[in-house]
Amino acid sequence: MSRAEAERRGRKGEALAAWWLRLAGWRILARRVKLAVGEVDIVARRGRTVAFIEVKWRRDAAGLAGAIDAYRLRRVARAAEAIAPKFVHHGDTMRIDVILIAPRCWPRRIANAWQPGA
Repeated sequence: MSRAEAERRGRKGEALAAWWLRLAGWRILARRVKLAVGEVDIVARRGRTVAFIEVKWRRDAAGLAGAIDAYRLRRVARAAEAIAPKFVHHGDTMRIDVILIAPRCWPRRIANAWQPGA
């Protein structure tokens, strides 16, 4: 798959994840926040919880098994720490989530996928 095709599919996955989050009661605060230390695909809030979300899209459900690893989560965590002051207020809970998406499968959310020191 070409780089452009991978980018197009990634954007489609992020759009589907944002739609799915909205249906679950989350408010999307930002999308595709890129920094030198990493990138956050979606920043979302529900109540007092702010989630910094990594979205992974694969061709099939089998490809989702290895879609996320500690390296990728660390990059998301570093980016989330850098932008947290803009989105997280006193008393809020902050977490890193992952949403895995493949055609003909319901999105799978891994809530609180990254713990500091993990």
